[in-house]
Amino acid sequence: MAEKVKEERQKKGRQATEETEQIAGEVTFVRAVPARIKEIVGRTGMRGEAQQVRCQILDGMDKNKTIRRNVKGPVRIGDVLMLTETEIEAQKLTRGRRG
Repeated sequence: MAEKVKEERQKKGRQATEETEQIAGEVTFVRAVPARIKEIVGRTGMRGEAQQVRCQILDGMDKNKTIRRNVKGPVRIGDVLMLTETEIEAQKLTRGRRG
């Protein structure tokens, strides 16, 4: 009985090392779709840390579709974004009122 347990642990150990060897030498990327920024709509977020942009999708099944996205970080017109999904669009900006 103890021998079977030892054999199973050794098999599991071999499987784990084989899996880590495959992962260690392999780089995987998330599937993404390029989109070019056509217009910067405005700033959004509580402190204005994000910008809302309109971008045109360059590849994939939604090719040439223009969507609105929120982007964090410095961007300018003509930059290319890599989008992981192209189905969800950001909400339109509304003018906030200060009391």
